[in-house]
Amino acid sequence: MKKLLIAVLCLSLFGCSKELDLYPRTGLAPEEIKPSDLPALERGMYNNVQNDPKRESWIIFDIVGGNVQGSTTTSKDVINNTLNPLNGLIVNSWKGYYSALYQVNNVLEITQSLPIDANVSRVQGTAHYFRAYIFYSLVTRWGDVPVMTKNSMEKPGRTPQVQVWEQIESDLDSAISLLGNAKNYYYVSKDAALALKARVMLSQNKMDQAAEIAEGLITSGKYALDGFEKIFRKQSNTEVIFAFENLSSESSNTISTLFYNYGHPNKGSYVYAPSKEILSLITEQDKRRDISFINVGGQDCINKYPSGQTGTDPVIISRIAEMYLISAEASPLNVGVKRLNELRAKRGLDPVQPSSKAQMLEMVLLERRKELMAEGFAYYDYVRTQTAQENLNLLDYQHLFPIPGGELQLNENLTPNPGY
Repeated sequence: MKKLLIAVLCLSLFGCSKELDLYPRTGLAPEEIKPSDLPALERGMYNNVQNDPKRESWIIFDIVGGNVQGSTTTSKDVINNTLNPLNGLIVNSWKGYYSALYQVNNVLEITQSLPIDANVSRVQGTAHYFRAYIFYSLVTRWGDVPVMTKNSMEKPGRTPQVQVWEQIESDLDSAISLLGNAKNYYYVSKDAALALKARVMLSQNKMDQAAEIAEGLITSGKYALDGFEKIFRKQSNTEVIFAFENLSSESSNTISTLFYNYGHPNKGSYVYAPSKEILSLITEQDKRRDISFINVGGQDCINKYPSGQTGTDPVIISRIAEMYLISAEASPLNVGVKRLNELRAKRGLDPVQPSSKAQMLEMVLLERRKELMAEGFAYYDYVRTQTAQENLNLLDYQHLFPIPGGELQLNENLTPNPGY
């Protein structure tokens, strides 16, 4: 995607040298934008949101969620090494989300001055969706985070989580009102905004709303559970609601190379191996097994992203299986059991019959871990359900990520998360 440079791009939210306070020669100032510039503006926004947080951001909840281990370290070692204020994955994610937010806010500001038509509405709706997704990514990692709906050179403090969630809901409501159907699932749509809102409601324990939205998408007739070989091999499928296509020409998000070893035909650096626990959870009976894992030269590798060093793979944001799992967790027990068993049947597993909501939650979390492995869910699933201590053996302070040390130095209005 061609990236349109808009106004001043400050690479750090909280500090820029004066040398960077310039309009790029190839860019356009906001007041110079015309309706004909919208396609480039839109493509640039997709590009920033897709790329700025870096590749590990998409799987970091697996990295600290017990789903991976290093070649010579345990999953707990990986968690402890990652949850460090100076760790590059933590630093890059924080900076990347705020860099993307800068561009999204630019788009919203610019489009407010353009005559409203279908194209402007679509771009505005997409921007509201992306802003909601960025704030969701921030609040689920760091808790209280600065909420900026307009770009500023001021040094903001941390906004309480409840207000961050309110902003996320507001942006999603705007997106839902502005968006319609997309030409394919590589573009943001009204359904993509609804799917993210179902996740947001679940995260806040707003179960009735989460279940209603998830059920609406399940029963819409637009989507159906599909095979893993279609979902994760870029084949036509009925499962995906929204994904970044993540083409090699536009992205360096080579997630697969983190998982394959060098003996794989497409080769990889084998930074992360599947943990022994996740290998044991997805059994041979499970139809997800072969696409989830592959053994190369005696080493088990995660197999959902097949390109290795040869290219990039789509990054799936929302798919209908997640809606089944949201409904299973948030609906009354009889409805939830039905949705959980429909998913299990599609994956080749026998039905279950939990006798209580507590037992149901345990089963749903287990199914989420298997179904959504390497898609960025595990850690926060345990944190939001207050089961991270028993499942991941986290210390109390590890239920939030550390604020990057460099950001604390640049901005005296930021405070660290306790314990780091």
